[in-house]
Amino acid sequence: MKRAALIGLGMVSGTYADAIANSNSVTLASVFARSSDTRRGFLDKFPDLGASGAWSVEEIANDPDIDFVILTTPPNARRDIVETLADAGKPILMEKPVERTLESATHLVELCEQKGVPLGIMLQHRARPVVADLQDRMGDLGHLVAVEINVPWWRPQSYYDDPGRGTFERDGGGVLISQAIHTLDLMLSLTGPVEAVTAMCATTAFHEMEAEDFVVAGLSFESGAVGQLFATTASFPGQGETITLHCQFGSARLEAGVVRFDYQDGRSETLGQAASSGAGADPMAFTSDWHRAVIEDFADAVAQKRDPLITGRSALGVHLLIAAIEHAGSSGARIFLKEL
Repeated sequence: MKRAALIGLGMVSGTYADAIANSNSVTLASVFARSSDTRRGFLDKFPDLGASGAWSVEEIANDPDIDFVILTTPPNARRDIVETLADAGKPILMEKPVERTLESATHLVELCEQKGVPLGIMLQHRARPVVADLQDRMGDLGHLVAVEINVPWWRPQSYYDDPGRGTFERDGGGVLISQAIHTLDLMLSLTGPVEAVTAMCATTAFHEMEAEDFVVAGLSFESGAVGQLFATTASFPGQGETITLHCQFGSARLEAGVVRFDYQDGRSETLGQAASSGAGADPMAFTSDWHRAVIEDFADAVAQKRDPLITGRSALGVHLLIAAIEHAGSSGARIFLKEL
C-alpha cells in the first residue's frame, strides 16, 4: 500500500477522500490545511481513512513514510508548496489547473522536471474507461474532419459568491480554466494539437464575476480538421459535456461515460455506462471512480519509476489552448498557438 498525504481540504477534498477509501493500493496517511479547524473537520468527517493531521507542509515534505502528496489548494496557493515538496524530492499529484496562467504553469512543470520529481495532474476525464475504447477504434473511423465540443453547464450565483472564485487572481479565469479544461484536455488527447483559434469570451447577466462564463470558439487543428467549442456555466439547468468527432467513415459522440459510434455504412454501436460529471448546480455531483484511477496510476508510476497517465508536461497542452482562446477573445484576432 502506498501512503499519500493530502494538502488542501476544500470542496474537492471529499472526492479524493472517497476515491482513496475505495482504493486497494493507496491509503491516506496525513492531511494539511492552514486552518486547524478545517483539518479537524476533515478528519472528523472521514474517520475511517485513519489519517492524521499535519502541522505544516514541511512536516509532510520531510516525512519519509509519505510516498507522494496530493495537492488540491486553489491555483494561487501552490507555488511555494510545490517548491517545498520538490526540494524534498516528494512526488506530487496536483488538482487541475496546474496554475493560473500558461507562464506560471510552465514554471511549476519545469521546476519539478529540474528536480527530477514526478508531477501528475488530475485531469481525470482521460481515465474514463470508455475513452480507451474510443481511442482503440479511432482508426476504424478514418481521418478526422470536424470536431464539436459542447460544455453546457450551469452554476448559480452562489457558486461565484465564494471569495476569489471566478477571478483571475485566484482561479486564473472562469469557465475555460475551471470547468471546460477537462473536456478540452480530453479532446486534445483524441484530436491532436490545435493550430489556431478565433473566439468570443463574455460574462452573461446570470453572474456577477470577473472572468468569463460564456465562450464560443473556432478551432483549426494541425491535422487539417476544423472544430467549434461552446462552453458556459450559464446554461440552466446544466447538461453533460460532449465531444463529437466527425471522421472519414463515421462519427463518434462521447458524453460522460458513454460513446456512440455511427458509421456511414449504416452500423451503430454504443459503449460504456452513463455517469454524471457535475454539470448542474452541485459541482460535486460526479463519481470518484475516475479520480481513484488517476491516483492509483500515479502511485504505481512512482513505484515503477515511469511517467504517470497525466504528466505535468502533457497538461501544458490544454493550458496553451486556453491561453490562446482567451487571447483571441480579448483581441478579436485569430491566434496561432505556436506564436504564444
